[in-house]
Amino acid sequence: MGLSILWFIIILSIIVLSHEFGHFIVARANGIRVIEFTMGFGPTLFSFKKKGTKFSLKLLPLGGACVFDEDIEGELKSEELKEETEESKDEKPQGIAFRKAGVWARISTVFAGPFFNFCVAFLFSLVIVGINGTDLPKIAGLTPGRPAIESGLEVGDTVTKINGERVHIWREISIISAMNQGEDLNIEVLRDGKKVSVNLKPLYSESDGRYYLGIEGGVDYIKCKGFDLFKYSFYELSFQFKYTLKSLKMLILGKVGADNLSGPVGIAQVVDESYSVAKQYGALTVILTMMNIAMLLSVNLGIVNLLPLPALDGGRLIFLFVEVLRGKPVNPKYEGYVHLVGIILFFMLAIFVFYNDILRIIGR
Repeated sequence: MGLSILWFIIILSIIVLSHEFGHFIVARANGIRVIEFTMGFGPTLFSFKKKGTKFSLKLLPLGGACVFDEDIEGELKSEELKEETEESKDEKPQGIAFRKAGVWARISTVFAGPFFNFCVAFLFSLVIVGINGTDLPKIAGLTPGRPAIESGLEVGDTVTKINGERVHIWREISIISAMNQGEDLNIEVLRDGKKVSVNLKPLYSESDGRYYLGIEGGVDYIKCKGFDLFKYSFYELSFQFKYTLKSLKMLILGKVGADNLSGPVGIAQVVDESYSVAKQYGALTVILTMMNIAMLLSVNLGIVNLLPLPALDGGRLIFLFVEVLRGKPVNPKYEGYVHLVGIILFFMLAIFVFYNDILRIIGR
């Protein structure tokens, strides 16, 4: 359990640090002053100052923040400026207040957090695909008694599209199958160099409580080098995007319950279970498994932060784009009220998710 917790902390630290570093580095590039860059929360273990920014490591490694001056009190107080200037020339605050920067500088600074999450996820994808290769969407078998056989699909077909959506790797088919709610599927395959299109109606299993296609695969792997490495790494990242977006869509439409949401406790449980399985196959399998979890979580964090909801980066971007259209900023007081409501709602959601995670672990 100890090593699982360590892996959980490492994974969470990487995705949070990359997100906040994105805000930080682009803010600095845009000349925006950063008051504090923190890793974790709670009591400060140690800190130091550089160019007016306080870098802190907190006791609890479950978060982080890149704090601009007006995120706390607007402009720094003149006494604080004087005090910091007297300490050291190198520690004199650098840049201007966030709200004094140009609107596009602020937009790029806010967007940079999620964007860096996607960049880190792509780096993980490069490593995973470079070592493991990728699974081609080739049909290896057809399950007896299920609709794939009747549809006209054949072993050896390579799936290229499902309902007009391009398919590049086998796991895309697996997710479409797992998330299917009974919708008919039009499947396009490549057979002996020719395109063949078939229609398939998924079959519902009462015992499993889900729909099945009856297609078997995921065994045809290829090694990726050169251009193929970048191409299939991008497909891997694209798969994680589609998986996350489809999950959110199902949650919003009520096709999956809110009790399927997981917070830090639920993620820690997934890491522990994954580590327990992976360690049987050696250190490399453990590392790649943890990288895969980190990639998925990094994409999740990036996408969720871009949702147009108060207190999230997406919510801030909405106000900034409104400013672009109006030619002047929204009153900071009203924007602050909206984000405060968002923070309260997210705090309530966090309590619900934590409670739900505990119930899931101990068993209802």
